[in-house]
Amino acid sequence: MKHGNMNFSDETSSKDSIKKLLKALKPFYINIAVSFVCILISTVLCVLAPQWLSKLTDEIANNAATQTISLKKIANFAIILLVFYVSNAVCHYVSNFIMTTVTQKYVKGMRSGISRKINSVPLNYFDKRQYGDVLSVITNDVDTVGQSLDQSISMFLNSVTMLTGVLIAMFVTAWQLALTVLMVIPFMLVMLFLLTKLAMPQFRKNQKILGELNGKVEENYSGHIVIKAFDAGERMTGDFEKTNRRLKRSIFKAQGVVGLMMPLFNFISYFAYAAVCVVGGLLMNSGVSTVTFGTITAFLVYANLFQNPMSQLAQAMSSLQMSGAAAARVYDFLESEELSDESGKTRKLLAADGSGKIRGDVEFKHVKFGYNPDKIIISDFSAKINAGMKVAIVGPTGAGKTTLVNLLMRFYELNGGDITVDGVSIGDMTREEVHDMFGMVLQDTWMFEGSIRDNILFSKNGVSDEMLEGICKEAGIYHYIHTLAGGLDYVIEDESNISGGQKQLITIARAMAENAPLLILDEATSNVDTRTEEVIQRAMDKLTEGRTSFVIAHRLSTIRNADMILVMKDGNIIEQGNHDALMSSGGFYANLYNSQFTGE
Repeated sequence: MKHGNMNFSDETSSKDSIKKLLKALKPFYINIAVSFVCILISTVLCVLAPQWLSKLTDEIANNAATQTISLKKIANFAIILLVFYVSNAVCHYVSNFIMTTVTQKYVKGMRSGISRKINSVPLNYFDKRQYGDVLSVITNDVDTVGQSLDQSISMFLNSVTMLTGVLIAMFVTAWQLALTVLMVIPFMLVMLFLLTKLAMPQFRKNQKILGELNGKVEENYSGHIVIKAFDAGERMTGDFEKTNRRLKRSIFKAQGVVGLMMPLFNFISYFAYAAVCVVGGLLMNSGVSTVTFGTITAFLVYANLFQNPMSQLAQAMSSLQMSGAAAARVYDFLESEELSDESGKTRKLLAADGSGKIRGDVEFKHVKFGYNPDKIIISDFSAKINAGMKVAIVGPTGAGKTTLVNLLMRFYELNGGDITVDGVSIGDMTREEVHDMFGMVLQDTWMFEGSIRDNILFSKNGVSDEMLEGICKEAGIYHYIHTLAGGLDYVIEDESNISGGQKQLITIARAMAENAPLLILDEATSNVDTRTEEVIQRAMDKLTEGRTSFVIAHRLSTIRNADMILVMKDGNIIEQGNHDALMSSGGFYANLYNSQFTGE
């Protein structure tokens, strides 16, 4: 299991991520502009509505004593207010619909970028991180970016336009009361700054711990059989609960800080309401003609309209901070180092006659490699394999057998030396060309949800049903497949319904269908019984005819017929030759073989 976490260390990274987010929205600027127009219309309607409410209030207040209230005027005012508020609701809905569409398209593009990125990063990227943490970036962090960005942009545009419109309307209506309302702004801004400063570190911490929690879930799920076998359920549950409690505390702190915004803003707003009533009453008492009961009523609405955008602005900043914290992790992945660009490589591996047929001569020339450059595990590896040879690679655990195959496939780059195929360095070819030369059967079987046919013909076209059935017979899986409902079209929905040996046979059939000129078999028979092993061994012997093949094996009985056996220890070849020659020499291989087959 890989360990480590996505790295984003400080507030600067979140701020940079917010800038990148806003810059990435450039293709949607027209949509955002249309949304802004809708918000602007909605704001104008909201600002004008209190003016008509003021007229309605004055009509009632001025004529209540004489009982000469015009019901027709009141009805007209009410209809106008209804039109304003309905139109405002429609504009608000259209604006939200546009912004939701924009953010979902943006998030879709972000997910697509992550999907492409996964195939572009070197394998050592995943060696340093938990799988669950990487999955958390793709799921939780991207969803957080989408939801927070949708809320923050809409609320930001709405609050800014509303604040501007309300300020203009207040000063036009009664500048004295406008100044009274504005007195609360410094208190709100100070409160906003302090709460934002407190909340941001918690949001960043939330996303980090959430990634760790997903890593724990992935560990518990993928290793649940081992956990049960060793009765380690309580310990694993305890580890999970420990991380879960950390996440709970972190979320509680973040939401606790954010939750203070509305109560504090409302508390400050009550002073604004009281101040409007007191100052308005004093102005009316002093005979200021521009201030009436209707004016005070309108200003109470304006004070509420003014307070709401301020609280929305605080929420928008909070949502933007959440988005920035999540985006920092997403961009950490999207901007991670990729495999080197190979668009300029034009070297193709062709036979001397130009036919394009690969012979399969492979040579390792003083290969040097370490997963960490400071810790070299293969110091000086050299070997020459002729075309068509079956090469077995044996040695104790950690000798470098699988590493050697990874280098041959260019999953990792060499620290020194070279590997050639038919005299051409694999470094001069594109990775795709190198991968196309090899068929692989790995120790860890991998199946995806789909039919048996799709799993065997994985990324392979042009294979007829007759050819496919022949492959299944050679792989020893034909009878089993035809016991399933639908045969080759049986859909694998749950891998637990297929045994490890059957999955291994399917992956072997997949390698046969690939029909590549070179083969890599990494413990290909590790999950099958002795009888099935014999069937597979015969199929492998037929499959490897005329092809250069590399077989990694711990069960030495499977490689006695190999043309060459490379014995590895501590990253170097210490012996090489066929089975009989190595046994007669009485060296390391002979001791290893005899330890498995005492008495043979």
